[in-house]
Amino acid sequence: MIRISPIRLVGADNEQIGVVETYEAMRMAQEKGLDLVEVVPDSRPPVCKIMDYGKHKYELSQKERKNRAASKYSEMKEIRLGRSVKIDPHDVKIRVDQSRRFLMAGHKVTITQRFRGREMMHRELGLVRLEQICRDLSDIAKIEMDPRWLGKQASIILAPDKVKIEAVKRQLAKAKQAAGIADAEEAVEAELQAQADAAQDALDQDAPDDDDDDHEEGASNESAKGENAAPKPKGKQSKADKSAKKQDFIDQFDPNRIG
Repeated sequence: MIRISPIRLVGADNEQIGVVETYEAMRMAQEKGLDLVEVVPDSRPPVCKIMDYGKHKYELSQKERKNRAASKYSEMKEIRLGRSVKIDPHDVKIRVDQSRRFLMAGHKVTITQRFRGREMMHRELGLVRLEQICRDLSDIAKIEMDPRWLGKQASIILAPDKVKIEAVKRQLAKAKQAAGIADAEEAVEAELQAQADAAQDALDQDAPDDDDDDHEEGASNESAKGENAAPKPKGKQSKADKSAKKQDFIDQFDPNRIG
């Protein structure tokens, strides 16, 4: 309720009407089916505007949401595809779904494929899996870093594609609006963040024990050698060999085919 009179009035089309009595301004707003809103209360006379108050509140909430989204901290999430390439397709799907939740919440994702023992001789298996995951997430993500080797594992980094994600969010918001949910866009943001938090909790619970895994691998290799096994040749692998293997992996992986 505006108690001060007179007021400086601004029309619905931002036209300057001038200083009028409050009751007269309220009558003009009612004739247009709009509201009289005090926009600058500290000035004398206060500035009021004829507008749709509900629409005004919605626009303010949209600006606040965009500001929160712009200032939201983006984290790097890591998804490990098991302890070797012998991971069940169902488990791969679970990890793809986790990656999707992180990407929709605005986080980058590192997807890591590990290799055990002789699996290093069949690196193309991990390559095919990484490529397929990129295809599955191509509707919301883009490749930020090409595949890189680090020891017995290969990793690739996916970043959220903001244009595609905003399109998906608009579709979700429309569905919620059709269902009669108020503040549909804020509800979508809250739901996506909750899903990302749940995915992080699942990762924390299922984090593999790397030391135990390496110990099991070493014990398995020792038992497979036998007493008369030939000794492994000593000496470190040259930098040229490592570089050649890494380049071979990147050459086989064609990110332009993803999408």
